[in-house]
Amino acid sequence: MMRYPDGIERPPPPARQVCGALLNYRADLAGLGERMRAAPYQAPPRAPVLYLKPRNTWIAGGDPIPLPFNAQRLCVGATLGLVFGRTCVRATEATAAGFLAGLCVINDACLPHEVIFRPAIEERCRDGFCPIGPSGPMPAVGLAASWRMRTYVNGELRGDWCTGECVRSAARLIADVSEFMSFHPGDILMLGTPRDLPVATAGDRVAVEVEGVARLENPIVREDAR
Repeated sequence: MMRYPDGIERPPPPARQVCGALLNYRADLAGLGERMRAAPYQAPPRAPVLYLKPRNTWIAGGDPIPLPFNAQRLCVGATLGLVFGRTCVRATEATAAGFLAGLCVINDACLPHEVIFRPAIEERCRDGFCPIGPSGPMPAVGLAASWRMRTYVNGELRGDWCTGECVRSAARLIADVSEFMSFHPGDILMLGTPRDLPVATAGDRVAVEVEGVARLENPIVREDAR
């Protein structure tokens, strides 16, 4: 189920690839403290740390999110998706918004994990772990807006954060990532989520929303029952 602020029904964006940014929240970096200065890296990251959500993870609103048979909990979290409308290479903060076709809400689900220094493939890339909402139009102020992102479990507010808490704003993230990686129409770049995410389990219903963009709801079902 999806809800749109302007009442217009839209399909999910025609995704081509979906990637997100890890450690893009200031509180996360502050909370890790000296762990960021330990081996093997010995310093906080200077460039964006990216992860992928491959095609097998993509589902739409209303589709069930499968909880693996050997897991008890699922981390869920609302994030803002930046949907590209034209090829983007080496954008600047000033030009970043011009490459976008719109914005969408995404539930960036994963299994609980403490992994920092290696890709959490098994935890992030399982079937159905990336519900993608509809693409809405860009606001008149472009990427200068601040978006509030909320996560609900069974109607109860469990997560509430804002793009103003990000290390890199949407425009800065596009500029930094497009310096070494091109984007094409249909690609989606997520701002990421805080590390301390709400948890849900089989039988729960999760809703994520980006204020002014859309709301997306999905049930969680046990994998062996699906």
